[in-house]
Amino acid sequence: MDWQALILSLELAAVTLLVLLPLGLWLGRWLARTPWRGKAWIEALVVLPLVLPPTVLGYYLLVAFGGASPLGRVFNGLGLPLTFSFGGLVLASVIVNIPFMVQPVQRAFEAIPRDLAEAAACSGLGGWQTLWRVELPLAWPGILSAMVLTFVHTLGEFGVVLMMGGSIPGETQTIAIAIYDRVQAFDLHSADRMALVLLLLSLLAVAASFFATARLSAGARR
Repeated sequence: MDWQALILSLELAAVTLLVLLPLGLWLGRWLARTPWRGKAWIEALVVLPLVLPPTVLGYYLLVAFGGASPLGRVFNGLGLPLTFSFGGLVLASVIVNIPFMVQPVQRAFEAIPRDLAEAAACSGLGGWQTLWRVELPLAWPGILSAMVLTFVHTLGEFGVVLMMGGSIPGETQTIAIAIYDRVQAFDLHSADRMALVLLLLSLLAVAASFFATARLSAGARR
C-alpha cells in the first residue's frame, strides 16, 4: 500500500474542494438566477470537462502552462512552476472538477422558488441576508452533493493529473497513478489493495452524502 500517494490524493482533493467551493457557489447561483441569452455558452464551458477526454484537457493545460509558454514563463519567474508540481495538480483538478461542483449547485438554486426571495426582500432582508438565511439552507443538500462528488472525483482522477503532474513519488504521484504504475510493474497485489482502499473511500463518501442529503431534505420538508 502506497500511503504517501494516498495522503497526497487526500490533500489534493481537500485543496481542490476549498478552491472550488466559493467559485461553484457563486457561478452556480449566477447561472440559476441570471436570465441571459448567452448563458448557454457559459453552461457549455462548465460541462466541457465532462465530455472532453482527460488527456486532451491535460494536453492543453500542459501547452498553456508549460515552461515554453508565456504563462509558464510568468509562473516560473514567480517561483511557482505549474507543470510537474503540486500547484499544477491543483490547477488541473480545479478545472476538471468544475462541472461536478457547479452543476449540482446550479440545480439546487434553480429548485428554490423565486417568490421566496421576493418574500424575503419584502420582509426587509438584504441580498446577503437572503442568501445566508433563506437560499443556502434550502440549497444545502445540493451543495453537499457537489462537495462529495468533487472530493471523490479528485481522488480517482487520472488522465489530467498525469498529463499535468507526471508521476513523481511524494510530489505528484496520486493513488490513481500509483495503481497504474503497480500494474505496469506487474505488482498486482499492491494494485489490488490500493484499488480496494480507493473503492471503499469513494463508496463511504457517496453513501454518507446520500444519508445526509436525505436527512437534510426531510428536515426541510418538516
